[in-house]
Amino acid sequence: MSRGRVPLRHSLVTRLLVTSVLIAIAGIASTAWLAVRTATRAISQEQGRALADDKGVYDMLVEYAATHADWTGAPKLIQERAQKLGRRITLMTDDRAVIVDSGPGPSLHTARPSAVVDPLNLDLSLTGGSSRIDRRVIGPFRVTSAEDRALLRKVADGDMQCLRKSGLDGTMGQGANGRPVITVRSPGAFDTGCSELENTITRSEFTALRSLGQVVSRCVKLDERNYQLGIRPDFTTYVTKALRDEDYLRPVPGMTASAEAFLVPQQAARIDGCVEKARRAVLQPYVAPPALLFVTDPREDPDPFTLSEENTVRIVAVTGAVLLATIVVTVLVGRRLVRPLRALTDSADRHVPATVSTKDEIGRLARALNDSTERRDRAEEQRRAMVSDVAHELRTPLTNIRSWLEAAQDDLAPTDAQLLTLLHEEAVLLQHIIDDLSDLSAADAGTLRIHPEPSYLRDVLTQVVDSHRGAASGVHLTIEVDGDPVVTADPVRLRQLVGNLVSNAIRHTPAGGTVTVGATRSAITVRDTGTGIAPEDLPRIFDRFWRADESRSRATGGRGLGLAIARKLADAHNFTIEVESTLGEGTLFTINLGD
Repeated sequence: MSRGRVPLRHSLVTRLLVTSVLIAIAGIASTAWLAVRTATRAISQEQGRALADDKGVYDMLVEYAATHADWTGAPKLIQERAQKLGRRITLMTDDRAVIVDSGPGPSLHTARPSAVVDPLNLDLSLTGGSSRIDRRVIGPFRVTSAEDRALLRKVADGDMQCLRKSGLDGTMGQGANGRPVITVRSPGAFDTGCSELENTITRSEFTALRSLGQVVSRCVKLDERNYQLGIRPDFTTYVTKALRDEDYLRPVPGMTASAEAFLVPQQAARIDGCVEKARRAVLQPYVAPPALLFVTDPREDPDPFTLSEENTVRIVAVTGAVLLATIVVTVLVGRRLVRPLRALTDSADRHVPATVSTKDEIGRLARALNDSTERRDRAEEQRRAMVSDVAHELRTPLTNIRSWLEAAQDDLAPTDAQLLTLLHEEAVLLQHIIDDLSDLSAADAGTLRIHPEPSYLRDVLTQVVDSHRGAASGVHLTIEVDGDPVVTADPVRLRQLVGNLVSNAIRHTPAGGTVTVGATRSAITVRDTGTGIAPEDLPRIFDRFWRADESRSRATGGRGLGLAIARKLADAHNFTIEVESTLGEGTLFTINLGD
């Protein structure tokens, strides 16, 4: 199985990271959206309330300024309004001198005013009208005479009768200047000529309107020798010849012509500007001076706006929706991730291979479990085979010992030196098997002790060959050592390692054959001219209790542990063993000593 890292695109960590990032992005985006919407709505509500408060206070103070020549009577009015609104209302001059202040609060010397209260220069964004001079500023243009009022009433009654004859309906009221005001209520009304009231100027208004007309005529540079620019009570203009004073006591024919009819169109805007400028100059003494208006919070450190119940419900609803979506996504992703883990658990419980369907860590885990299951099964098979082999190996000498002893007890076999020799041989064989199994067990447990030291290979190999000459049985043993190499190894274990290979070679080499033990600085070789090993058997020759020819007896096939112990001893020294073999020609074992 490959032990490399899982590609990043298939990694479970990547999927978890992407899922977490998407959930975080969704949560942050929804929270940001909700915060912006809520804050915007709250600010809009606050601004709307403030604007309504500012407009109400502005209208109140403009009305006061339009009807009073100073701010003397304003404090009481401002105090009452400030208490009702819970706001601080302050009036200042242009140089920031306080005129009226409803109460203490933060300094306003650098603050931006809510509006400028000036009835002669209205803030059209607050009033919503088109005229910058408040209609409640009357000044010298008021009808003061009872006789003049009666005259205007009579003219107004005539206009009302004219409207009714035309099939129209209207109402009549009275303006702030004392003049009647007719309002046509019928839809689709058009000019019927019933406008005598508009063209009637009384003696009470004559002087102020004539003076205003003269100022405007000079401003417009009208030829006053032949024409005069007249001003109607509603401050529209007309051009006519010079009138006598008594002409203002009755409707004057021909006064309906506007100034624009006698002047070039480019001068119309100039006329309006001159009229407005002249009116301001005439009305200035009758109104309170301009003042800066501040409508603020009376607290030194006002708290931020509080959320309304509607906004609070919205926050709770969106937060709950995000939480619910997060839970749903987490559950779905969690179930998708847990599903293969459950499949692995079921496979492990049933001891069957797990299905590998992904390339991430879970897929690698499934492959690892499958490999582990295979190794476990092989190990179990090897364990059962080893137990069977051990039982078989131990049963034979024990059976022989038991048989000879029972025969001696029954006087079927004499108790002599030959019997003792046979029993001794079987006991020695048992001891060898037990020693071999002990070495293998220690190697498997990692407790096989070795004591490495510099060892001359020529001496080690000479000792091994000499100890096996007696068992060679006609096999010729030779040594071929290149120079006098030295290796760092445990000399006792090294002799055991090479001796097992030599013993195996002698056992599989017929009489007259040759076993050659060689050495160089980097390797030890054991070559024989024996029967050889089949290619399909080579991978198993180091397995315990394995014999190529199962029919061989223990006398010709050995115990089946020598090569397994040789492999373990080589591993303990960090050596490696390689084998090459050809059937009928022989076998070569090579112990690579490393650097």
